[in-house]
Amino acid sequence: MRRALAVPAALLLLTLAACGYGSQAKDDDSAKVAAGAKRIDGLDSVRIGYFGNLTHGTALVGNKKGLFQKALGATEAKYAVFNAGPSEIEALNSGSLDIGFIGPSPAVNGYTKSGGRNLRIIGGSASGGVKLVVNPDKVTSLKDVEGKRIATPQLGNTQDVAFLHWAAEQGWKVDAQSGKGDVTVVRSDNKVTPDAFRAGSVDGAWVPEPTASKLVAQGGRVLLDEASLWPDGKFVITNIIVRQEFLEQHPKAVEAVLKASVETNQWINAHPDEAKTAANEQLEADSGKALPAEVLDPAWKSIEFTDDPLAATLDAQAEHAVKAGLLEQPDLDGVYDLTLLNEVLKAAGEPAVDDAGLGAK
Repeated sequence: MRRALAVPAALLLLTLAACGYGSQAKDDDSAKVAAGAKRIDGLDSVRIGYFGNLTHGTALVGNKKGLFQKALGATEAKYAVFNAGPSEIEALNSGSLDIGFIGPSPAVNGYTKSGGRNLRIIGGSASGGVKLVVNPDKVTSLKDVEGKRIATPQLGNTQDVAFLHWAAEQGWKVDAQSGKGDVTVVRSDNKVTPDAFRAGSVDGAWVPEPTASKLVAQGGRVLLDEASLWPDGKFVITNIIVRQEFLEQHPKAVEAVLKASVETNQWINAHPDEAKTAANEQLEADSGKALPAEVLDPAWKSIEFTDDPLAATLDAQAEHAVKAGLLEQPDLDGVYDLTLLNEVLKAAGEPAVDDAGLGAK
């Protein structure tokens, strides 16, 4: 085994949220089933979860364009929009959700919390879209970050771990739990970080899109794009995850969702402007509020939509959490099952993707 599982339960609850803005979910039953279509695996519906974030653009666009519904035929695509990782993991584990788009930290912790029994990562969705944005009047260079107050979304979440790891590489010491040290880490919900930044209570933030672009629109400056720290500028920000029981019992339905995801990503990459508009329209439908162009345009450009789950980067992110003292060594063997995805990719004439040795046996 690669690692021994020993993750404190309290810490798991803190680290489950990779991104998001709370813990509420709502159902969207507006999807229409095409006349004459047939049900897949005898299912009336497949319940798909995602966040109202641009980093979940595959789900936003696939919903808006009806591509998941098309792939599922007469099996209805039913959507639940979540605001945070813990609630989506809870919905998956309880059986009230079948498939979810979710970030790497909740994927890792949801898997390890169940001892590897409940969940599998079955595909990728997005890379990038995370930046360190600072007040240019207070921070003019990377070394100026020392001594400043930097916001991250939540203790132990994906961006929190990334910032703590980067700070350690600068030679700065920070107590991970309290956030105090050579840099002060302020755990701030992405909903309120723009207000904190505007008020001057934080000097910058290591945050995902669209929060990063919201700060730039307020006069902030991008000091560092996290993509620059990763090989080839790629790191996982959103995965596709499924209940193992659902995967075992309804592989054709899972394959249909993956087929729609691949088709959606192809369409996004071939029609970036139209896709950006579609994602924003779905955001407005889900939340009642669209993003202004000054936020939407730069945020969308910084996200790469990919079917590759970038497994090696998830493994590295888990290692960073361990080094930061936020996670004890997890056993990630079997966290991936990319069999169906690679079959879909082969049929689409695309190359297979790799599980970095963490695939189900």
